[in-house]
Amino acid sequence: MIQAVDLEVRHLRALCAIADTGSVRKAAVQLGMTQPSLTTQLRRIEKAVGGTLFTRGRTGSRPTPLGRSILGRARPIVAEMSALMNAVREVTAQDGGARLRLGGTGSRAVVGWLRRLHARFPETETSIHIDVSANELLQMLADNQLDVAFVQELEGFPLRLPAGVGSRVLIAREPQFIAMSDRHPAAARTEVALEDVSGDPWMVDPTVDDEYAAIRRLFATAGMHPRVVQVHDNTTAADLVASGEAVSPCQPTSVPRHGMVIRPLRDDPLAVRLLLVFRTVTAVERQLDGLYDDLGAAYTEVAWANAAYRRWLLRHDSPLLLRHGTPWPGAEELADGGAVRGLRDVSGTLPAARLSAGD
Repeated sequence: MIQAVDLEVRHLRALCAIADTGSVRKAAVQLGMTQPSLTTQLRRIEKAVGGTLFTRGRTGSRPTPLGRSILGRARPIVAEMSALMNAVREVTAQDGGARLRLGGTGSRAVVGWLRRLHARFPETETSIHIDVSANELLQMLADNQLDVAFVQELEGFPLRLPAGVGSRVLIAREPQFIAMSDRHPAAARTEVALEDVSGDPWMVDPTVDDEYAAIRRLFATAGMHPRVVQVHDNTTAADLVASGEAVSPCQPTSVPRHGMVIRPLRDDPLAVRLLLVFRTVTAVERQLDGLYDDLGAAYTEVAWANAAYRRWLLRHDSPLLLRHGTPWPGAEELADGGAVRGLRDVSGTLPAARLSAGD
């Protein structure tokens, strides 16, 4: 017999998340919980309803007949509650004045983006939510919890935009670099080949969408089989890299901590696409050009500040180096003749601060 007093909307939302993702682990990420916490919650729910709601096998978690019956009634309740909360947020926004709810998967460009947005919209209340999962941010946009977000999409693993969510490409292809100890045999090289690090444990964050699968596919294609370690704590991850216990893919704009270096991977086998995603048919959409331009300027700023990425951009004649139609200061000294000629060839062909054309 169901103990109704023990079931709340948050419990129903958890059941829907497990059914939708087919995994307690993925559902926990989506809900912003730890996997053990969600597992404990599921056991309490099953105790309350008096039966097992999911079977767990090699293909993931699947609803039992009892689970399907409860899910059929739970989904409308969760949807109605989401609609109610959205309506409350809309009224609150109208009563409280202008606001801008930003999201991001984490980037050094975020600080500069916020600084520029504060200058552009001085009377607007701005908040930001950082989450390593682009899919979680997309869902928050669909649920009217965010207005716009800066996300990354791993090459070969396209994001699915929910209804009512649009996108603009900021960088068509951003190479992912490799972080390693400064004592690593390959640390002195200007770029690192996969075979140079195939004997090292590779560390990934299990909460980052598709990162583990992308690394596995990368090495399977290359015929290599390194050990992949999953660590979701940033401090521990950095300590492991600096101590030489592992290497890790990273953003090219990253700043290495003491004892660590960041290098490009030869032939750029791992890459992401950077997107600005947003709710459509809203007041924010009318401000999208400014949001996009400010993010592009902030990204260019941190890209140029990183020496390894700057060299990569110059070597690839990247249009990102153009700022209002001219190369960044110092490009003449850092680039070879071919790179500078490449920059000049495309100067004037790109609108100012428009970065949708990748490298």
